[in-house]
Amino acid sequence: MTDKLRLILASKSPRRAEIFRQLGLEFEILTVPINENVEITDPVEHVTVLSKRKAEAVSETVQSSLVVGADTIVYNDGKILNKPSNPDDAICMLRRLSGQTHQVYTGFTLILNNDQKRTDVVTTDVTFKALSDAEIEAYVASEEPLDKAGGYGIQGRAGLFVQSIHGCYFNVVGFPIARFYERMGELLNSENIGLFFK
Repeated sequence: MTDKLRLILASKSPRRAEIFRQLGLEFEILTVPINENVEITDPVEHVTVLSKRKAEAVSETVQSSLVVGADTIVYNDGKILNKPSNPDDAICMLRRLSGQTHQVYTGFTLILNNDQKRTDVVTTDVTFKALSDAEIEAYVASEEPLDKAGGYGIQGRAGLFVQSIHGCYFNVVGFPIARFYERMGELLNSENIGLFFK
């Protein structure tokens, strides 16, 4: 392994990129179109399959790299909530989450040199306060929820809706950094992990 090893984030998510930047990681963003329409209702399997697809599609196109793919969903009362398709869909999602506890699942896959692989899933419980229609409509009008799983971003205005959280906060934002670091350590020694940090 050399210092030319590249860390590649196989995701268009601005939240994940911002998390990587906050950690001081030196990385590139590279995505390859994949089929994200999967008929899988189990949340763990759902995010596992998609994170693998994203990472594998990119890993096949690069050399000397650690590729990271991820997928995040919100799960409430037996239903997977992805990104809302329009403002009305976002309103429906937020009404569904109002006054309830839901789960956020993030699956991520690491592939080293298109060979060694680690996949994991992290779950966080999030409880919302009861939301009025006026609160929901004002939030959706801000357009903040339209590109986010479950129709909200905990790191933004929707943080006002959260009564409690049990588990990894960064997982709700879109990427569980502590578990990611653990899995990196299984593939790389500490010296090589250090190459990715500025």
